[in-house]
Amino acid sequence: MPVFEYVGKTLSGVEVSGEITARSKDEVRRVLRKKRVLVTEARAKPKEIHIHIGRGVKSTEISRMARQFATMIEAGLPLVESLNVLSEQTGNLSLKKALNNVKERVQSGSTLAEALSKHPKIFDELFINMVEAGEVGGALDTILLRLATYREKVDALRRKIKGAMYYPAVISVVATGATLFLVTFIVPVFAKLFQGFGAELPLPTKMVLGLSAFLRSNFIIGIVALIGLGIGFRWLNKTPSGKLAIDRFKLKIPIIGNLLRKSIIARFSRTLGTLLQSGVPILDSLEITAKTAGNKVIYNAIRRAVTAIAQGDTIAQPLKDTGVFPPMVVQMISVGEKTGGLDEMLGKVADFYEDEVDAAVGALTSIIEPVVIVVMGIVIGFILISMYLPMFDLIGAIH
Repeated sequence: MPVFEYVGKTLSGVEVSGEITARSKDEVRRVLRKKRVLVTEARAKPKEIHIHIGRGVKSTEISRMARQFATMIEAGLPLVESLNVLSEQTGNLSLKKALNNVKERVQSGSTLAEALSKHPKIFDELFINMVEAGEVGGALDTILLRLATYREKVDALRRKIKGAMYYPAVISVVATGATLFLVTFIVPVFAKLFQGFGAELPLPTKMVLGLSAFLRSNFIIGIVALIGLGIGFRWLNKTPSGKLAIDRFKLKIPIIGNLLRKSIIARFSRTLGTLLQSGVPILDSLEITAKTAGNKVIYNAIRRAVTAIAQGDTIAQPLKDTGVFPPMVVQMISVGEKTGGLDEMLGKVADFYEDEVDAAVGALTSIIEPVVIVVMGIVIGFILISMYLPMFDLIGAIH
């Protein structure tokens, strides 16, 4: 709906002005009349032209904002004033603009959850649903604090996973780059030297020289092929069937697949437990949790569980039938259902699997480094030996 700017007077004669969301000028007058404001002027707010420069809103900034918001609400600051303080102190222009818009909508009579929902790229569905539960239950400060804690733990888990992936990736890129440099620039120097020998070259030397010649003559084709593979992978990852196949493959990668599965289960347990603890209905909680799973295989498993639960089944049994969740997780969820402490049990599952992720990350980084070093040593050693073998043969012939 359009936004209108208005000027009016209260019953005591005080002039007031502001903005309000409405379908027409008549609706603006009706709404403000109920608030005992006589509108003297109302016009549609002109559309602004925005040029977006710089980065978006980081997850850590939302987490920090939620914690500060909770502190101000707990201290007794009014909602609008809290939003104004948050807007003034943030250095992110996108977040500042969103918070100002949220403040204006709240002033116009919208709930906080409704106002936040107008900015889905900044405030996700989980954030909005938890805020709505906090408003309905009269415990907004508690919910915001719980939301901040949840996001901080999820962010920490995400950083650990990225750190575990970056380390072997960087080492592998360096090793590959060093090998390509040797084969492309160093080996041709030896090739010119060997041409004057007039003798039969050893098989390893022929292999390395052949690889060098192939890479040099097909360098541009190789670059184009790599770019094509990258574009093809991104396109495949955007299709439902392609995304499912890629996510299924990720879970089957040795060591890394196990790490990803543990991190997904930790996020699932933490998200679902936090939503249930905040008073969000079970089916809505599962729907939101499925969307935040980050893996199509897990998403499909949770969606099947939602369908079964909607038909009267328990939570544990559908999750067990998917074959995705380990028996320990299913058993603890079952116990939580029977005892009425499902949110608490899910929190324990999340704690356990977050510790498992820590251990898996440590094991991965300790294994990858020596493996990559050994492989790199073997490859470079093979290239160097291949280059020196003809020299040994030449020295032997001279003697």
